[in-house]
Amino acid sequence: MTERLRVVVEVRGRVQGVGYRMFVAAQAAARGVSGSATNLPDGRVEVVAEGAVGDVRALVEALSGPDAPGRVTAVHQRVEEVRGERGFTVG
Repeated sequence: MTERLRVVVEVRGRVQGVGYRMFVAAQAAARGVSGSATNLPDGRVEVVAEGAVGDVRALVEALSGPDAPGRVTAVHQRVEEVRGERGFTVG
């Protein structure tokens, strides 16, 4: 069985109103990663990502990569216990 990882990532910058959450959802789908991308009231986007370790790490790298819409100024992540998340939601 493939080792799995779950991270919660807070993304700061100009990441709301620019298609950022849909970008994250597409990146997650391409990698088979489950979770969510949610706008927070203070302008950040929270990304929850769970899946194979390499796929989750690649997704986290993409969050501030050259193809990310808007302007990312900071990405902070914390590891959580894997919960068996399925699917990806945008909120």
